[in-house]
Amino acid sequence: MTSTPQTLDDWLAHGEQLHPATIDLGLDRVHAVARRMGLGFACPVITVAGTNGKGSTCAMLESILLQAGYRTGVYTSPHLVHFEERLRLNGEAVKAPELAAALARVERARLQDHDAVSLTYFEFTTLAILDVMRDSKPDVVILEVGLGGRLDAVNIIEPDCAIITSIDLDHTALLGETRDAIGYEKAGIMRTGKPVVVSDPVPPQSVLDRALEVGADLWRVGVDFNVTGDKQQWAWAGRGRRYSGMAYPALLGANQLVNAAGVLAALHALRDRLPITAQAVRNGFAFVDLPGRFQIVPGQPNLVLDVAHNPHAAAALAANLDAMGFFPTTHAVFGGMADKDMAAVLARLNPIVDKWYFTNLPTKRAARATDLMAQWALLNHRKDCSAEVHVDPESALQAALSQADPADRIVVFGSFLTVGGVLKDGVPRLQAKHLPPS
Repeated sequence: MTSTPQTLDDWLAHGEQLHPATIDLGLDRVHAVARRMGLGFACPVITVAGTNGKGSTCAMLESILLQAGYRTGVYTSPHLVHFEERLRLNGEAVKAPELAAALARVERARLQDHDAVSLTYFEFTTLAILDVMRDSKPDVVILEVGLGGRLDAVNIIEPDCAIITSIDLDHTALLGETRDAIGYEKAGIMRTGKPVVVSDPVPPQSVLDRALEVGADLWRVGVDFNVTGDKQQWAWAGRGRRYSGMAYPALLGANQLVNAAGVLAALHALRDRLPITAQAVRNGFAFVDLPGRFQIVPGQPNLVLDVAHNPHAAAALAANLDAMGFFPTTHAVFGGMADKDMAAVLARLNPIVDKWYFTNLPTKRAARATDLMAQWALLNHRKDCSAEVHVDPESALQAALSQADPADRIVVFGSFLTVGGVLKDGVPRLQAKHLPPS
């Protein structure tokens, strides 16, 4: 890039070209630039790592803390439609010019004193987001770990409380082939003497071992805190505190109760610095909103949006779809990354899906729609199930709508790019025509 970037898009394109194809994955480089920028927070910081449930956990924390009157800064990734979604200040996405200015500051710090520091795209953008967040003077910071934990750029910030959500096989090429190996990477966000909430009901032994090794204050679901409930309400209890008679979180899906339990444990662990009323907890759970996490959009047919893109998340999506009740036909728009276990994801959903609409995605990492259909064909043994391919998620959704009856449902799932592809012009409200009898 010969000229100085100006807009956010220009800076993001510049960030993609900063580093060579291979780069040392240590955090020394990121620490060096962060020190040049004076990055750090005086307020409480909550860091969230895990395979699935991170975004939901961050959203519930944010919602409760906002209801309690705190100024919040929340960093999550990736985004659905616009990059600015990755940083929310007091519940609102950051403005593009603010991020562009911060990326310029990162670039100046990176090149300071003619001592250029190599950064990955994620590291470059993370430093900018932390810079904007620091300048907003929040009362509390919530940071979602992007991929692993130990070597993630977010881990340069010292947390006052860490949360580790469910752990399963994902990003195995980088994090390891077993839950134990992946758990060790996620456990890198733990700190000596600081609370770490583990909301995975069956955590890898490596997570528990690491907590003991570093001397973290371990809060474990089923041991240090518990949840109970019936069809109408649920309760939480742990370390001398109890919340009872609560309505279920507005985020749908059975897995959200485990995430909510971890949220309450973290807030209880930080109660001396972040006092929270019971009413703020109730309101926070009632009003929480997070697009793309088992999001049901009423219409004819119903539309379900979910960023389930690994086998563990696909199993949760299958269970949630099954719990919705009977639909004559389930149509599925699906696109995902080539480095994911797509066969396992397809196997989880194929018993529920009647018609597949595989889509290409706008990134080289994505699996081609034709390859996805070929993988599906190898595992499909249903004579009443069909599949076709499309160039993008929007055209796949339109094809599904043209073949759907108003009483059916359409599920759009997989990569963030798949769900984002149908949300780029807003949330679709579907209205199918009645199909003639076949």
